[in-house]
Amino acid sequence: MQSPYLIAPDPAAPRLTRAVAGTDQTGAAVEISVVEERPLTIYLNSQEIVTAMTIGDYPEYLALGFLKNQGMLRPGEEITGVDYDEELEVVVVRTASQTTYEEKVKKKTRTSGCAVGTVFGDMMEGLEGLTLPATPVRTSWLYSLAHVINTTPSLYLEAGAIHGTVLCQQDRPLVYMEDVGRHNAVDKIAGWMLSEGVGADDKILYTTGRLTSEMVIKTALMGIPVLASRSGFTAWGVEIARQVGLTCIGRMRGKRFVCLSGEERLVRDADPDSVADEDRKHRRKSAE
Repeated sequence: MQSPYLIAPDPAAPRLTRAVAGTDQTGAAVEISVVEERPLTIYLNSQEIVTAMTIGDYPEYLALGFLKNQGMLRPGEEITGVDYDEELEVVVVRTASQTTYEEKVKKKTRTSGCAVGTVFGDMMEGLEGLTLPATPVRTSWLYSLAHVINTTPSLYLEAGAIHGTVLCQQDRPLVYMEDVGRHNAVDKIAGWMLSEGVGADDKILYTTGRLTSEMVIKTALMGIPVLASRSGFTAWGVEIARQVGLTCIGRMRGKRFVCLSGEERLVRDADPDSVADEDRKHRRKSAE
């Protein structure tokens, strides 16, 4: 069967995990796969912007998406090159216009997110006057997406300790990115969209992580009207979603979900009683 994904996880990739020996609760020897973490330093032209901890795949997309979501790549910015040095673990994004971001870098704030989630003091300014498209979303699409995504071979199912984010169009998952921080996974999606010139109006963003304020802000700034998650919400995340008109759906497992913002986009065309509950494997992983 042909995969619906344009990009899907590769849990067998040798650089993403390593086998580590230990003991279990009975004292018996065990060996499990654990996720790798690597530093990646992102430059915009000659300015060092941030060093993020990441699993190391798709560094160019991560750098592009991070800079775009932080407002450092303006709409229509001419990108002249994206250079990755694997040995130095550095990505340099080059633009036609030279811009200095020293003051913005000084204002960066560590957030509640995993693995160097950062937000700059003026990120909220990008939400002023933002209007998201009124694209409808069918609940049958949500159920179909959850089933396909939750049964896709991934590091999330293989090793845990990681977040997944999936860009979707109607009931088709397009690009599935994973990373130790949910922010990194979203930034990889944003970088892919920027690199490939993919529009956001008819897209859904699905994540395994919490729906925090930064997740909501990034999704809104990307122009995606619907954000769905297996996990729960933060109050500030919900408040911002309501302010910008983002459809925010959480606790999405099996036949169950909760919508706390943007209910008007939902088209309830599926009977929840016809949807199967998740199996134990997926419930166990989501609890880790």
